[in-house]
Amino acid sequence: MTLLSLKSMQTNIDQYAVLHDVTLDIPEGGVFVLLGRNGAGKTTTLRSIMGLWKPSPGSVHFRGRDISGLHTAEIARLGIAFVPENMGIFGGLTVQENLVLATANGSFDQDRLERIWRLFPALETFWTKAAWSLSGGQKQMLAVARAIIEPRELILIDEPTKGLAPSIVDAMAEAFREISNNTTILLVEQNFEFARALGRDMAVIDDGRIAHTGTMSNFVADKDLQDSLLSLSA
Repeated sequence: MTLLSLKSMQTNIDQYAVLHDVTLDIPEGGVFVLLGRNGAGKTTTLRSIMGLWKPSPGSVHFRGRDISGLHTAEIARLGIAFVPENMGIFGGLTVQENLVLATANGSFDQDRLERIWRLFPALETFWTKAAWSLSGGQKQMLAVARAIIEPRELILIDEPTKGLAPSIVDAMAEAFREISNNTTILLVEQNFEFARALGRDMAVIDDGRIAHTGTMSNFVADKDLQDSLLSLSA
């Protein structure tokens, strides 16, 4: 079943057209990976879905509903969360306070909180520490935790492994696998090994256009296609 549909979406930033006629269906369940070279339009796609930039023309449909004209807060209330590349956490607040701000009414569901602690034990350890004092990996864990502290149907995650140590990347992969059992993840990622380990379905965006869609297993098996679209062997 299709959860999210992008239909003939064009996004302009100032006088520049960044996305051109982007049409893409994201199925419900698992991890969908959006790949592409630097500057191809991956982040713009996520920001357009969240209403931070408005596509025109074109539209975004979530469970069949056109959400293109909604404000970001309204989109979030439908059950979509966004973890931006800059993580979007508040450095001067504690881990606890960051998570409180991400809840709907300022209180935790204890089962969800304990699930977050199981996924990211460091967050329980540093519960009362200021977010600025966390390591890069711990900050990324906090950013993801903020996205799942409330029930979500879809999480958009932008470049979560950038600058992280391999051991943290492995821990993040395990967490994403567990999260994707109940919540669809749309993942933008430059680390192809991380992406291929998690993705069930995928697309490649190139110069603001969808250049390829398919299963991750088929894409992994086609080295020539990988080279032509991502220059992985370069």
